[in-house]
Amino acid sequence: MWRLRRPAVACEVCHSLVKHSSGIKGSLPLQKLHLVSRSIYHSRHPTLKLQRAQFRTSFQQFSSLTNPPLHKLKLSPIKYGYQPRRNFWPARLAARLLKLRYLVLGSAVGGGYTAKKTFDQWKDMIPDLSDYKWIVPDFVWEIDDYIDLEKIRKALPDSEDLSKLAPDFDKIVESLSLLKDFFTTGSSGETTFRATDHGPESDKHFRKVSDKEKIDQLQEELLHTQSKIWKLKYQRILERLEKENKELRKIVLQKDDKGIHHRKLKKSLIDMYSEVLDVLSDYDASYNTQDHLPRVVVVGDQSAGKTSVLEMIAQARIFPRGSGEMMTRSPVKVTLSEGPHHVALFKDSSREFDLTKEEDLAALRHEIELRMRKNVKEGCTVSPETISLNVKGPGIQRMVLVDLPGVINTVTSGMAPDTKETIFSISKAYMQNPNAIILCIQDGSVDAERSIVTDLVSQMDPHGRRTIFVLTKVDLAEKNVASPSRIQQIIEGKLFPMKALGYFAVVTGKGNSSESIEAIREYEEEFFQNSKLLKTSMLKAHQVTTRNLSLAVSDCFWKMVRESVEQQADSFKATRFNLETEWKNNYPRLRELDRNELFEKAKNEILDEVISLSQVTPKHWEEILQQSLWERVSTHVIENIYLPAAQTMNSGTFNTTVDIKLKQWTDKQLPNKAVEVAWETLQEEFSRFMTEPKGKEHDDIFDKLKEAVKEESIKRHKWNDFAEDSLRVIQHNALEDRSISDKQQWDAAIYFMEEALQARLKDTENAIENMVGPDWKKRWLYWKNRTQEQCILNETKNELEKMLKCNEEHPAYLASDEITTVRKNLESRGVTVDPSLIKDTWHQVYRRHFLKTALNHCNLCRRGFYYYQRHFVDSELECNDVVLFWRIQRMLAITANTLRQQLTNTEVRRLEKNVKEVLEDFAEDGEKKVKLLTGKRVQLAEDLKKVREIQEKLDAFIEALHQEK
Repeated sequence: MWRLRRPAVACEVCHSLVKHSSGIKGSLPLQKLHLVSRSIYHSRHPTLKLQRAQFRTSFQQFSSLTNPPLHKLKLSPIKYGYQPRRNFWPARLAARLLKLRYLVLGSAVGGGYTAKKTFDQWKDMIPDLSDYKWIVPDFVWEIDDYIDLEKIRKALPDSEDLSKLAPDFDKIVESLSLLKDFFTTGSSGETTFRATDHGPESDKHFRKVSDKEKIDQLQEELLHTQSKIWKLKYQRILERLEKENKELRKIVLQKDDKGIHHRKLKKSLIDMYSEVLDVLSDYDASYNTQDHLPRVVVVGDQSAGKTSVLEMIAQARIFPRGSGEMMTRSPVKVTLSEGPHHVALFKDSSREFDLTKEEDLAALRHEIELRMRKNVKEGCTVSPETISLNVKGPGIQRMVLVDLPGVINTVTSGMAPDTKETIFSISKAYMQNPNAIILCIQDGSVDAERSIVTDLVSQMDPHGRRTIFVLTKVDLAEKNVASPSRIQQIIEGKLFPMKALGYFAVVTGKGNSSESIEAIREYEEEFFQNSKLLKTSMLKAHQVTTRNLSLAVSDCFWKMVRESVEQQADSFKATRFNLETEWKNNYPRLRELDRNELFEKAKNEILDEVISLSQVTPKHWEEILQQSLWERVSTHVIENIYLPAAQTMNSGTFNTTVDIKLKQWTDKQLPNKAVEVAWETLQEEFSRFMTEPKGKEHDDIFDKLKEAVKEESIKRHKWNDFAEDSLRVIQHNALEDRSISDKQQWDAAIYFMEEALQARLKDTENAIENMVGPDWKKRWLYWKNRTQEQCILNETKNELEKMLKCNEEHPAYLASDEITTVRKNLESRGVTVDPSLIKDTWHQVYRRHFLKTALNHCNLCRRGFYYYQRHFVDSELECNDVVLFWRIQRMLAITANTLRQQLTNTEVRRLEKNVKEVLEDFAEDGEKKVKLLTGKRVQLAEDLKKVREIQEKLDAFIEALHQEK
């Protein structure tokens, strides 16, 4: 009771204090007082914040948890009226408390300022950690942005639906009461009755058990649905973090590219592996070697979406596209690696294609298409030759993929008849590798029964230990397929006879070729988020999107690489040992030179031989030029110039005929013949230097190459067009000169004339001998006989010789009466001849008679130089034919000198330039070198070089692989 009465007593005291206070008229409500005043008047007011002042006569202390007793409270006596020095202790207490407030407030302000200043100093001392903000993921700071509770609430069932699914709690209570009664202590008979009773109570018990199972099942389904929702939510968060991580890696790689961080990147590892595969493809394009290094082989039916899947993995539209047309005509090896910039480049080219620019993408697609068409031989549709392409970019998974031509079922018009078999053979060659990962692409929008590639894959990998199945165009399949479970059967591998290591479903766009990779990726993610296949658990979250596919393929690829690369390195070590042993046994004294090294050696020899042309002496050039030119024009000079002029009656007519014929010859034929002779002479000398043996140092392995270089250089060489015009003027001036300066030139002309006439006489006698048959000596010594025709010709010849003996100055042609006389004389001896036969025989007989007469005339003219100086005045001797041959001889000498100067000054250098160009072209043409440098020695050295290179690269790759671990 005392505790209940204390507040009332305190209120009465406060009321008395307020009532009897001077200066305050009337009663003032407690709520209208100031906070401090209220705390003074009413210590138990709810707004009291300050400690109540203790007004005690004694110094007894009380804790905050105790209250002083009321009976010890003593109040001051109250006096009425005006008192100037009254003791108003509440006012003084309030003033002191206000002063205390200002002290506390000032201390707080001063302390806050001091604390802020100290904090600023500490803040300046702390380093700037803004660059390392990326270490903490953004969702830590923005976790509320990622967890959308409203969306989760909407995804959950409504309260009404839950109430329908919830059990009847009244029945549950009733069942619990029955259970309680069952376990209550009672008589034995009652317990036995309850235990054996199968009435309504037993039905309620079983109903209770089924309801409990329903509750557990509903809870499990709810938890499963919530887990799926959270998985999707966190998958989106993970995708965002991966995107940010990709950007950060791009920044780091760009810094590394500038040399800020000198460390080896992972991209170097895949580049090293790609180089090994490139060397292997050059070593044996037919895959006859034990090349079991892993590759990701992409196979599928035509238009199944192989190229689209590859482009999604490479994050760029790099392949040419066509509507229903076969675009992949040869295998394309794509090496994917990580790099600061998204670029692509070919193995044999230094040009980089920026994949972020549309014009570079178009140029890259055009270049790939050109290379494919170049690889395809005439009459074929596809080619086994591989195009090697490197694609680098931030966030790209490291692996090596080989895109193969699509498998077809029917050869259409425009294709080669063996196209289907060629595609199968190319695909099998790649898939037969026991370590190759087969990425089988199947179009989900078409009937599974139409697939061809699945049978091929099941043959190559029947147990599915290295096959990854990819179902494309799932969005179209979900729209068109009536039964969604069919898609599930395909993904689970129940519909196809083939087995696989993993099954994936992807979407490769809406069919628009101009659609960007980013747009396709967004469309794919949006589709699978809303797809019934994922919501109904037909597909797992890790089985969808090309991002998950690329991660899985990359992991599988590197697993296969780590398991098989050391075994392959040991295999090539054994191959290298065998090849080195074979070389030592067959070529112990020869240095190992591969095809390129042999070509360089042959190239140096050929260039040295071409340079030796410039060391040929001028005398040798002029001699062979003059001799070759005379052999070319001698027939024309004698037959068309000398003989017609010599058959004239006097010297005047002779000189006139000679001048006319020489002028015509010089204007039309002579310069051209001279240039041809010079060019042929240069070819002969060049061939002589190229083909003549060089003693023990000569290597016959270069003969085919030298012959090909010689033929190609000569084919490309063209003589200067202005040479004929300048040569024509020189030759014309030389032939117009008739002045023989000394006796030595005169004798040289006679000697030249005699040689020419004797050569013609010898040719004429051989012709007559072939015409009339062997003479009596050969008939008696060699037992040879004449034919009947030869006997007739011999009789005709003898008859014509009798005519010439009667008239040694007979003209060159027979008259008709002379032909009749000869024919009748022969007929009288029983020889019947034709007039044309008489004319042909006369030509040879008279030619021999004329040449013998001309040679006799040469002997007479040896002493005719004196008469020549006097222009044969008062002399019966005329030697105009000697002057003709001197003019011809001088023309030949001047022409040879002019051609020699042109050869040594111009043509030899141009030929040397052509040879260098041919060698450079051959150096770039690998097929040409293989064709021209052949043999067991070359092939063995080539294999040794390749195997050593492969082994070195494999060892370096294995070392880098161990360092990465």
